Amino acid sequence: MHKSKPFYNDGLNFTCTQCSNCCRHETGFVFLSENDVSELADELKMPVQRFIKAYCRWIPSELNSERLSLREKSNFDCILWDCGCKVYNSRPLQCQAFPFWHNVLELEELWTWTGASCPGINQGKLHNKKEIEKILRSQEIKPIISRKALNARGS
Repeated sequence: MHKSKPFYNDGLNFTCTQCSNCCRHETGFVFLSENDVSELADELKMPVQRFIKAYCRWIPSELNSERLSLREKSNFDCILWDCGCKVYNSRPLQCQAFPFWHNVLELEELWTWTGASCPGINQGKLHNKKEIEKILRSQEIKPIISRKALNARGS
């Protein structure tokens, strides 16, 4: 069976405009790797455990586990947003990789739909297929911090 080329085979244009549309006003999760937590704690000049307590929450996941995510403010802004990203140069991989996420690149229609709320999509720097696939792989090789759910039955 012939595998078709991805719609981004010739590359995609994207440059972050720091508009904050992906950081504010909608609920969502920013899942964190150990590297993300370490860099964010360093950026905010605080011990890792204090950073986790102040800025993170555990989100229920599959198989009686939980994954570590940044908290949100009551208005759904990211906890690290304050008139812009407080940690832009050290932001989590999930944020750095946007919009080059597997679920956005699954279909061209999803890329286009995402572009309706992101002014950087189809603008700015051309990212070739090799760069895009490197970004996709980076999200796979840096696992999200997870733990067995504390409230799981039989625990």
